[in-house]
Amino acid sequence: MSTKYKATMTDTGYFITITTVGWIDVFTRLKQKFVITQAIRYCQKHKGLEVYAYCIMPSHIHMLCKAKEGFLLSNIMRDFKKFTSKKIIDTIINYPESRREWMLNYFSEACDHLKRNQQYKVWQDGYHAEICSSNKFIKQKLDYIHNNPVNDKIVSNPEDYVFSSARNYASLDSELDIVLLHVF
Repeated sequence: MSTKYKATMTDTGYFITITTVGWIDVFTRLKQKFVITQAIRYCQKHKGLEVYAYCIMPSHIHMLCKAKEGFLLSNIMRDFKKFTSKKIIDTIINYPESRREWMLNYFSEACDHLKRNQQYKVWQDGYHAEICSSNKFIKQKLDYIHNNPVNDKIVSNPEDYVFSSARNYASLDSELDIVLLHVF
């Protein structure tokens, strides 16, 4: 697998996108969003994840982040995806979900081509990671992350979207604690 868009460098910030298979809108349900925030919080506390910005969209997640010294972002992302896959499926099975049968079938069929024995596949292979190479790039990605829900007409203002660090940057209550960046 190519490393072009992988987080292979240590102590380097990355703009990361992880996406569900088939761009399935899993994160339209509050419980599923909490699966993600709880997993990010765990990775921050126990796996060395440092988050500067994030946004949980219906079918994907954006983050500006890095691994603290002694940790590898690629390992954090691997473990994050593995854990959240199981929790997402568990939530689909055990909580009200009008699309349960369709989603489980889709995630099951996404495994058909895999060599390893797996019952469900929630995330696309890998993740898209771009090195934060300059303040201009970081500012551009911060704006992109925070305006994603506005561009999708989910909210009118970035800080209105609860599952985004735009609230942190606006000094409002937020779902996750992050490290605020001061870029110009």
